[in-house]
Amino acid sequence: MAAAHAEDRGTTLTFLGEADRAARRLGGDANHVWTAFGPTNVDIHRVATAAELGDMQVALDLGTQIDTRGLPIERRTRHNLEVARALSTHNRMDEALAKVLEAESWAPEQVRNHYLARELVLTWIRNQRGRPSRNLADLANRMHLV
Repeated sequence: MAAAHAEDRGTTLTFLGEADRAARRLGGDANHVWTAFGPTNVDIHRVATAAELGDMQVALDLGTQIDTRGLPIERRTRHNLEVARALSTHNRMDEALAKVLEAESWAPEQVRNHYLARELVLTWIRNQRGRPSRNLADLANRMHLV
């Protein structure tokens, strides 16, 4: 993630490749020492790094295919926020909001205080023409954004 944030695509891909090889050796998802490491978590990082690098179509294509049900709530929630960000950049606001609300149902404190969730909701509120939907307005209230 740090390499993607620094816009270093080569290093990002190198790290993802190394992580993928390690995850395949592990053979499946696990949560040893609370790492939530395995093939699914590597895929989640592929989505997050793609979004960070501005490849929102890649993030959207990959993100909607990942089944996170076997992962800890924190990882599932963070992934939903990344997918919501990718959906939002494609003006699929209802689907994006649904992803955030689903994540909030699993981990309300994490969603309400996460910078990405707050940024998304604030952007949606600011860009509304007319009144926001009840779901969006209620979420913004729970996040103390309005």
